[in-house]
Amino acid sequence: MAALTDLSLLEAAGALRAGEVSSVELTTACLDRIRAVDSRVHAFLTVTDELALAQARTADERLGRRTDELFPLVHGIPFAVKDVLCVEGAPATAGSKILEGFRPPYTATSVSRLLAAGAVVIGKTNTDEFAMGSSTENSAYGVTHNPWNLDRVPGGSSGGSTAAVAARFCYAALGTDTGGSVRQPAAFCGVAGLKTSYGRVSRYGLIAFGSSLDTVGAIARSVADLEPIFRTMAGHDPLDSTSMPTPLPEFHLNGDGVRGLRIGVPKEYFIPGLQAEVEAAVREAIATLERLGAEIREISLPHTDLALPVYYIIAPAEASANLARFDGIRYGPRRGPGNYPEDYFVTRGELFGAEVKRRIMLGTYALSAGYYDAYYGQAQKVRTLIKGDFEAAFESVDLIACPVTPTTAFGIGAHGDDPLSMYLEDVFTLPANLAGIPALSFPVGFDPTRLPIGMQLMAPHLAEDRLFQAAHAYQAATSWHREAPPL
Repeated sequence: MAALTDLSLLEAAGALRAGEVSSVELTTACLDRIRAVDSRVHAFLTVTDELALAQARTADERLGRRTDELFPLVHGIPFAVKDVLCVEGAPATAGSKILEGFRPPYTATSVSRLLAAGAVVIGKTNTDEFAMGSSTENSAYGVTHNPWNLDRVPGGSSGGSTAAVAARFCYAALGTDTGGSVRQPAAFCGVAGLKTSYGRVSRYGLIAFGSSLDTVGAIARSVADLEPIFRTMAGHDPLDSTSMPTPLPEFHLNGDGVRGLRIGVPKEYFIPGLQAEVEAAVREAIATLERLGAEIREISLPHTDLALPVYYIIAPAEASANLARFDGIRYGPRRGPGNYPEDYFVTRGELFGAEVKRRIMLGTYALSAGYYDAYYGQAQKVRTLIKGDFEAAFESVDLIACPVTPTTAFGIGAHGDDPLSMYLEDVFTLPANLAGIPALSFPVGFDPTRLPIGMQLMAPHLAEDRLFQAAHAYQAATSWHREAPPL
């Protein structure tokens, strides 16, 4: 058998059920690799050694007692959790000093459903502060490095989770996607990343950034490994008023593949400035889907160029409201002379990072008297137009295929003095969040320096089954997802 950490999630699950390995052995192997390698990657903020081993022992006991039971595929499998999702008793910092020392008294629904299925939480991963960023450089607890090249960023804000999966620290991880924060780092790190439909996975227990945009997603080494994670955590949750009661569709990864699927290619996503190797790899992946039986059509999403300014009005406005609760009074550390309101201003001024303060100021301005209609109100109207573009496109196609990012992973510090250039890294991912639709990123090649290239598929709202069907067919015919970084 290959090294335990080299197994895919499905391979590890099969070995568990065959009695070839135990959950404790899988968990110990992951913990050993984290101890050996993560000092170079910094994927984790907290490694929950004792909790993970206790959960693994429980998983093994259940397997041993009831061998005739059909256990979920995630049973006994170690996974990581982005540190904006709450796990009872474990630190939840959201990458910010303002939540240092906070241990939530409850667990996020997405996490608790995996735990109920027998999965093992191995730790909490690094993130841009309050998920605000595209590189995981904005964490108050240090930068995460890309396992393919330690001088490059892993993407963000779920960079810790994607780096952990790529570096073989765990078999899967949860992340969040507000404007591309699962898909973009998945592309940079050569793994599969799913942004779920808005309302498909409960947001209960997620430390909010933009409430109308936030979605809980997942990262794994392949699309086939992602599917059981998605099935386990998806579904209606009465604790989340935006959770959809729509049942999951029945689908099988090894069904008809892409034969007969109509895949649209939006001309607005192949723009000047797109790295040549990225365009070539994505177009070759689209050609592969065509050879597998898909029908390829050029389409137009005419309001795509407005997605960036619309997002950077709506998301900061919602962040301004959501982050008002972090006041140094109810939880987290407090700074100041010991009186209100001075403590409020000093705490937020000292403990929020530069990017968080930048977005709070942008959002507060957009919501202020005299500017609300001109900025926030107008942005919501244009958001409706962007959503309408997708609805019109999906009348003639089943899926949309396009790049995830304009470039491969950039160097650490490359955009440090230019926030706008950093925001442009999300130009291809933001529209799906504004429209509330699902999207899936997966590897389709490498640039000449062996940095991964990703492509994304987008589907109509609640049609994740189409994403899995098409992307799995592609991965069954290619081997990019089997490549491992040289750590």
